[in-house]
Amino acid sequence: MDLQHWLGRATEAIQEWAGAFGPYRSHPSLDVADDRFAPVFAEFTDRLKDNYPFFHPRYAGQMLKPPHPAAVVGHLTAMLINPNNHALDGGPATAAMEREAVAQLAAMFGYGTHLGHLTTSGTIANLEALFVARELHPGRGIAHSADAHYTHGRMCHVLDMTSHPVRTDDQGRMDLDALAEVLETGDVGTVVVTAGTTGLGAVDPVHEILALAGRHGVRVHVDAAYGGFFTLLAGADGPEGLPPEPWRALAGADSIVVDPHKHGLQPYGCGAVLFRDPEVGRFYLHDSPYTYFTSGELHLGEISLECSRAGAAAAALWLTFRLLPPTPDGLGQVLAAGRRAALRWADLIEASDALELYQRPQLDIVTYFPATDPAALTAIDAASARILADGMAAPDPVFLSTLKADRAAFAARHPKVTADADGARILRSVLMKPESEDHVEDLHERVERLAVPD
Repeated sequence: MDLQHWLGRATEAIQEWAGAFGPYRSHPSLDVADDRFAPVFAEFTDRLKDNYPFFHPRYAGQMLKPPHPAAVVGHLTAMLINPNNHALDGGPATAAMEREAVAQLAAMFGYGTHLGHLTTSGTIANLEALFVARELHPGRGIAHSADAHYTHGRMCHVLDMTSHPVRTDDQGRMDLDALAEVLETGDVGTVVVTAGTTGLGAVDPVHEILALAGRHGVRVHVDAAYGGFFTLLAGADGPEGLPPEPWRALAGADSIVVDPHKHGLQPYGCGAVLFRDPEVGRFYLHDSPYTYFTSGELHLGEISLECSRAGAAAAALWLTFRLLPPTPDGLGQVLAAGRRAALRWADLIEASDALELYQRPQLDIVTYFPATDPAALTAIDAASARILADGMAAPDPVFLSTLKADRAAFAARHPKVTADADGARILRSVLMKPESEDHVEDLHERVERLAVPD
């Protein structure tokens, strides 16, 4: 796509539409001359250089990458109108696009009837799911993996609910025996299952947890903010294929959260929450006497805790899905490339004398650490911190991230490492850009050189 061309067409299209309403004079208080704007814009673009190159395969750190050009065009085009998807009065076109895009997300997870909408983030989406959980099971708490995103404990505090962290196994997945112990107390109303932890990319056994929760009359919410789109690789041929059981089971969950601004190629912020039972919409009921008046249809603000939401986010997602739909042959091919890259790098690390694999990647996150002598947590921590800093400062930089692994987690995976500290930082790389597949050997070579200082 020629981004410059399509952004120009965007302004032309909106100007043509606006012109149909007749001429008017812009108020002089808003006037900014080009010669006045030029130096400010130059300063602005110069300051934006204080960023890491999220677009480049050499950036293999956090879950960051630019949106797809189609999403950029969709977002900026709609932003010229600036619709508000809270009510149909604020954005009829983009509200319809939101419903259509959300229906595609629901179908991706196997939902038929559903209630759902976009949010500004996965945090807000999870807040809404936990809010509904509280309303359905008042006085009962939430169980979640100890490696789940910190938002769950945080939102439980906001909602005045009790949070029950559950220990994980040696692959970072929720331990079923530990969960059973918590459920037997009767204090839990909803289990939060994580389909792709943000640290390790671990996938809880959704299918087994659903069965266990069902025996205790407990709801299941799936936080798939990071990993949800990987359902497109369930049972796929080739090395990128994932075991189908946990992903097929998502259709039986009571609610699901996914972030299109992660693997859905969208700009921030674009999260989504989906409920299998549309009847939970009754918990959102509120009165707004000046808002919902031009249509008898359900307004998105009537099923959302948020009020104003950017219609531009829905436009961007809708346009992207028209070109790269959330199907195995569409967006699934993008995820497949990142998954293959992660597996390839894991193989290279396992064959390396300078690096050790912390655990095999379950999605597209690779965790590893430098081989040290002695093999002790303090040495690994110091070496990981040095590699992170030296990598960014090198003439040909490489950008990584670190993850703190505690003593018990390390011992479960690498018992020969001396536990002379409470934990150690390890190196972590998210290969969510499909271009990583063509650069993984170069990444490995660079990190290996950093692991063996001169």
